[in-house]
Order: sequence, then C-alpha cells, then structure tokens
Amino acid sequence: MRILSPQDASLAVLIVKDIAHAAGLGGLKISALTTAVSELTTNVVKYAEHGLLTVQVLERKQLRGIEVIVEDRGPGIADIPLAMEDHVSTGGTLGLGLPGTKRMVDEFEIQSTLGLGTSVRIVKWS
Repeated sequence: MRILSPQDASLAVLIVKDIAHAAGLGGLKISALTTAVSELTTNVVKYAEHGLLTVQVLERKQLRGIEVIVEDRGPGIADIPLAMEDHVSTGGTLGLGLPGTKRMVDEFEIQSTLGLGTSVRIVKWS
C-alpha cells in the first residue's frame, strides 16, 4: 500500500494488525509489530513524504510470521549505525524510533542510500 499521509500510516497499522491476527500471532506480538509499523510509516510521512508498505505471511517449520517492508524515496540516512543509537535524532524527537523498532521485532534489516531513500524489513514470528 502507498503511504502518503498520516491517515495512510494509521491504515497500515490496522491492516498489519488484521493480517497478524489472522496468521495467529498473539496479542503482545501483534502490539509490538503494530507499534513498529506505526514508527516506520510515520517516519515515511515525516521524512520522505511518500513510500510503500508491503506485508506478507511467512511460514518456517511450525512458525508463522509477518514480514513488513517499508520503503521510501526520501533523502536517505547518512549514518545508519548512528541512527540506530538511542537518543539520536535529526528530526528533533527523542531518537528512540529506529532502535526501539529493532527491539520490538525478531528480524530487522535497514538499507539506505543518500538521495535515493530507505528500506526497512521487519519480521515478527509467532
């Protein structure tokens, strides 16, 4: 789904919540996943103006998971290791978003190129 506005970010959270519930994730795992999705989609609106969210259900042995990829074509992140530190922010916030997102999920990957954008992949397993 396209992320163009705060309303899209909110809708993305609801969609991911419904998919995670249907896939059998428990309440606490769904809460962690939707909080992470909220952070990532809000970042798209705040820093890149528009982006794309994709969601799919994964199966590995007896586990089910939800994979979410959030991509944008914004300014990119100059220093990913620095951005992943607590209390580092270029936007005047608390600087807990990306590192907090990483702590809430089971898998976290981020790629960013200055001037081309950022892609974040997260997975939460049942």
